[in-house]
Amino acid sequence: MSNTESFPEFEELLDYIKLNRGYDFSGYKRASLTRRIQKRLQILSIESYTDYVDYLEVHPGEFVELFNTIMINVTAFFREPESWEYITDEIVTRIIAAKQFNDPIRIWSAGCASGEEAYTIAMLLAEAVGMKEYSQRVKVFATDIDSDALNYARHASYSAKEVQSIPEALLKKYFERIDNRYLVQKELRRCVIFGRHNLLQDAPISKIDLLVCRNTLMYFNTETQGKIFHKFHFALNNGGYLFLGKAEMLLSRNHFFTPIDLRRRIFTKLSNGSMREMLISMANSSNSQPTPEIIDKIRLYEAAFEIDPVAQIVVNLNHLVILANAQACSLFDLNPQNLNRPLQDLEFSHRLVELQSHIDQVLNNHHTLNLKDIEWFTAEREIRNLNVQIMRLLDNNTKQVLGVQIIFNDVTHFKQLQNELEQSNQELETAYEELQSTNEELETTNEELQSTVEELETTNEELQSTNEELETMNEELQSTNEELQTINEEVRLRSEDLNRVNSFLESILTSIRAGVIVLNPDYQIAIWNRKAEDLWGLRFDEVFLKNFMNLDIGLPLEPLRQPLRTVMTGESEQCEMMLNARNRRGKAIQCQVICTPLIRIEGEIQGIILLIEDFEQVENLPGV
Repeated sequence: MSNTESFPEFEELLDYIKLNRGYDFSGYKRASLTRRIQKRLQILSIESYTDYVDYLEVHPGEFVELFNTIMINVTAFFREPESWEYITDEIVTRIIAAKQFNDPIRIWSAGCASGEEAYTIAMLLAEAVGMKEYSQRVKVFATDIDSDALNYARHASYSAKEVQSIPEALLKKYFERIDNRYLVQKELRRCVIFGRHNLLQDAPISKIDLLVCRNTLMYFNTETQGKIFHKFHFALNNGGYLFLGKAEMLLSRNHFFTPIDLRRRIFTKLSNGSMREMLISMANSSNSQPTPEIIDKIRLYEAAFEIDPVAQIVVNLNHLVILANAQACSLFDLNPQNLNRPLQDLEFSHRLVELQSHIDQVLNNHHTLNLKDIEWFTAEREIRNLNVQIMRLLDNNTKQVLGVQIIFNDVTHFKQLQNELEQSNQELETAYEELQSTNEELETTNEELQSTVEELETTNEELQSTNEELETMNEELQSTNEELQTINEEVRLRSEDLNRVNSFLESILTSIRAGVIVLNPDYQIAIWNRKAEDLWGLRFDEVFLKNFMNLDIGLPLEPLRQPLRTVMTGESEQCEMMLNARNRRGKAIQCQVICTPLIRIEGEIQGIILLIEDFEQVENLPGV
């Protein structure tokens, strides 16, 4: 294919991939991306990007091959060992030293591919803190955009070639060899969490102590790298560490990170100063009267205070409300007339929490006061959860107390998320217990399967000898088959006779004008002729094998209970009685019921035959 292919066609191909598969390659370096896509076109002998779009429409399976070509998953255990030695001796040690006892340690391996680097840092942390603390404190988040690579990593099973770079002691300690594969130890694997994550589109994982992203960013252009570094900066804790690959640098983003060891590509996060500190610094730099520039900056600061999305109120030492930004006015239904009024005169100061006493406490004790999870009912009767922070305002030069600032952080959404998280954690614990139980069952099943394999091998030997016997028996079966053919012909003739007899019996039952019901020894219905259907309105398939005494029909069944029992036990050869009843149309009738035993040829009673003949009702009889 020509290298002069029109640029719009290439962009149309990228748009088609994004629309149909959700992969956005617009941030990748064009030269690298073009080279890889052209490789697929050469393999398929396709001349243009437009033809390749048509090919993708007809062959959706090609997307898998294309993504495997673009996203080169090159990784290994302890890749560049010198860098990992520095991570072990310096970075991991610093992270652990900066933590309080039982504080969590959170690691993010971004672009983890098939998981080798995620398991590498997991082994280093397990060695540093011990397996017990590792299980309780460490979480290694391993993410990638390639679902196939993630599935491979989740299985935690590697070949002998893939683990050859792992030190022998660690390999024996953290891997189990099964056949020709090496499986990561369960305790180590449990704290490594794999998930699909797009560095450009998805939100970053937060509160990270060490972020490992090696030789992934080199495929992106400068603008895209800047966006990703911004997310990495947000993800890391203050003083957190970033570990990049040899092919990556941070020269264009040095206000986010500063190098610790540039040769090994290890950086630490730089904290950004607040706007308030910047303005104070600018004000202190002038020892004369405020200039127009300073006044403009103060106006800007006031404007920023006004539009701040967090509700804030400023109260002076006389407990008068001096300032309230737009968010506070909206939250507490304040207006300009409320300014310069005593705080205690405003309704919210009592309904929310007793602010006056807390302000006195802050002024007397000289410390900031934090009130957590305070409920506030808005004018629309909505419940809002607020974290209230009360702090002193000091003059920068004289350190004199000017008043207090009250900040109302709306944490309603976070409260809801916390409740959902607690519920999810409970569900997760339940699922984890079920998973442990399932794992135990699987281990038991595996042992049973191994014994079954041994039995099957023994059985195979027996089958071989049996096969020889079968060959001998085959000749006998051939002669037996001829006999069976003769018998089959006789059975066919008898079946025809049986069908004729059944048809004849059906004709007899249909022709009898009386209802015929045959019960088995459990008083379940075996035969129910058409006259019985007509009398009681129930079809044969509705009553088949139903207990006769439980039927809800117009015939009173209770008077029949004792006679049926005497006939079934052989105490009586026959019983006959007249009963008042109602047929399926609701018409009052008299029924003559004759009960006789159904006797085998051997003389054993195998059921009861009921003959029911209906007449018009002429006198009162037992029944309806």
